[in-house]
Amino acid sequence: MLRDAAAVVGIGETPFAKHLEDSERKLALRAILAALDDAGIEPAEVDGLASYTIESTDEVELAKNLGAGDITFFTQVGYGGGAGPAAVGQLALAVAAGQCRVGVAWRSRKRGSGGRPWAGAGAQPSAPAQWTRPWGLLRPVDEIALLTRRYMHEYGATRDHLANVALAVRKMANRNPRALMYERKLTREDYMAARFISEPLCLFDNCLETDGALACVVVSAERARDCRQPPAYLHAFAQGLPRQSHTMVNYWCDDPLQGPAWTCARQLYQNSEIRADDIDVAQFYDAFTPLVLLSLEGYGFCKKGEGAAFTQDGALEIGGRLPINTSGGGLSEAYVHGFNLINEGVRQVRGSSVNPVAGVAACLVTAGEGVPTSALILRK
Repeated sequence: MLRDAAAVVGIGETPFAKHLEDSERKLALRAILAALDDAGIEPAEVDGLASYTIESTDEVELAKNLGAGDITFFTQVGYGGGAGPAAVGQLALAVAAGQCRVGVAWRSRKRGSGGRPWAGAGAQPSAPAQWTRPWGLLRPVDEIALLTRRYMHEYGATRDHLANVALAVRKMANRNPRALMYERKLTREDYMAARFISEPLCLFDNCLETDGALACVVVSAERARDCRQPPAYLHAFAQGLPRQSHTMVNYWCDDPLQGPAWTCARQLYQNSEIRADDIDVAQFYDAFTPLVLLSLEGYGFCKKGEGAAFTQDGALEIGGRLPINTSGGGLSEAYVHGFNLINEGVRQVRGSSVNPVAGVAACLVTAGEGVPTSALILRK
C-alpha cells in the first residue's frame, strides 16, 4: 500500500508546439533535467526510470545521456493514454519498497509533426482493432464516437454537454501561457459551428496534436522534506482492466458504458483514506470530451448516467463543483498522452497553478477511460 510513502518533488517540461526541431530523446532529456533542477537533485542520483511502452526513448540511451548512476529499477506501462499515472505510481511503489531512491518518469512525443500510429502502409492493427476496422472504425475518434452515441441514446446527453467540457478546459488554457490555446478563446457558437471529425464529435471534442516532453521526479516521503519544492505526496495509486474489456468500444463488457475507470476507481479508493467527496480538483484524461463524462461517473463524482448533467452551470470551472484540467488538458494545453495532467496536479497541490483552486488538499489524476487505465491521488 502506498499511502503517502513517496512524493513528487520535481516537475519539468519542454515548450509545446505543433512542430519542434529536437528529437524525442533530446526533448525527454530536457524535460527530465528541468524536473531534477526543480527538485534540486543531481542527475547522477537517478536510479529509477519509468515510461510508456510506446516511448521511443529507451532507458539505456536516456540513462547514458542523462549522466545517471546505476539503475536499479526500470519499467514501462502499456496503452498510451492509460499509462501516465501508472508510470508514476509504479515508480512510487518502487521507491517505497527500496528498489530505487530517486525515480524519474517521463513521456516524450512528436505527435504534432509525426505520423499517426494507426495510419500508413506499415501500420499493424492491434488485436482489438482487427475486430473494429473492417466495420469503419478506423481511428480512435471513430470508436469513441460510437460509444458517445450509445451514451446519448441511453441518458439523453447532448452536444451542449460535450461543449461544457470543451469550453471549461479552454477557459483554463486561455490563462495558461504554456498552453497552445493560450488567449485563443472558444465560444459555444464556435463549438456548434465546428466541422465534425466523427459524428457526434466535432473538432473541439478532440485533443490537440502536439510535440513536447514532460517528466517528474519521485523520492521517499522522508527525503521529500529536504527537497527544493513542496512535495506532492502520492497518497494512492491504482490500475484497472475490467473483465471482457475491448479497447475503446467495450463491446463484450456487460455494459459498454461502464469501462475501465470503474475497476480502477474501486481499487484506488480501497487503498485510500480519500474518497470522491474529498477531492478538490481533478485532472481527467481528455483525449475526447465524452471521456470526461464517463470518468465523472466511474470515479464516483456522480451516479451512472449523470455525468452529462454534472457539467452544467459551470461545474467544471474555477469556483464550480469540481474544477478540472486546470492547465487546459489535452484538449487545449497540449496532448502528450496525459502527462501534463500529472504535472498540473502537482502544481495544484503546491499552489503554483496559473488557475489555482483554493484550499487544495487532494487532487485526482486519471488516465484514459476506454483503455486499460490508471489513476493517482496526490495530497498536500
